[in-house]
Amino acid sequence: MASTTRAIRPAFRKLPRSASRLNATQLSRYHSYEHAQPAPYPPAESAILSAALSHVPVTGFTNTALQLGARDAGYLDVSTNLFPRGPFDLIQYHLVTRRLALRDSVQFPNDGDKQLGIGARVRLLTLERLRANAPIVHRWQEALAIMAQPSYVPESLKELAKLSDEIWFLAGDTSVDSSWYTKRASLSAIYSASEVFMTQDQSTNFKDTERFLDSRLEDLRKIGGATSALSEWLDYTGHSVVNVLRSKGMRI
Repeated sequence: MASTTRAIRPAFRKLPRSASRLNATQLSRYHSYEHAQPAPYPPAESAILSAALSHVPVTGFTNTALQLGARDAGYLDVSTNLFPRGPFDLIQYHLVTRRLALRDSVQFPNDGDKQLGIGARVRLLTLERLRANAPIVHRWQEALAIMAQPSYVPESLKELAKLSDEIWFLAGDTSVDSSWYTKRASLSAIYSASEVFMTQDQSTNFKDTERFLDSRLEDLRKIGGATSALSEWLDYTGHSVVNVLRSKGMRI
């Protein structure tokens, strides 16, 4: 997956919903919350996958977890044929449902007339998403290894791009210029690095991961809009994530 570290930014080129045609009177209209959205999974699939997730802490992201989930949901083992990609379908369900849960799981504190800035909101949302991995964090390196398989890299990057877009939107970002891309590419790199760091974090309540995230966000703040410095930082951060995974024996 040598090209993965360069793939984060191109992944966002498909995201802007007619971004080139947006103007000041159309801010954020490309986002899905302008309209009611259907459930991301049909009821049967959702029931099986949700039940299967409860087995991941013990069995990992495996076909065994899917089979146990099917039984828990009242379906025959053969119903796992609904998930031709096996463990990756279970991983993707976790990614999608945890991303969508952000909308209702974070309440921004409001101290009178003072409101949190967008940067502080991005931090809170990113932390909340990381914490959603806590129940299965000891299995997450296995999930990352599956996502790093060539056939799953495009979908994995697409979901990462959606997560970054979701966080910026929920934080109140309304940019429609070139910074739309750099903000999302930068946050994707920061989230990915923090997620990998969290798999090795032994601190109470993952406080070390929180400090790691804060440090990366501060690095980005210092870089600001310097394009060349940002490009170097993205490449460095991406390669660091890959090297950590390789040190764990993952073939990427």
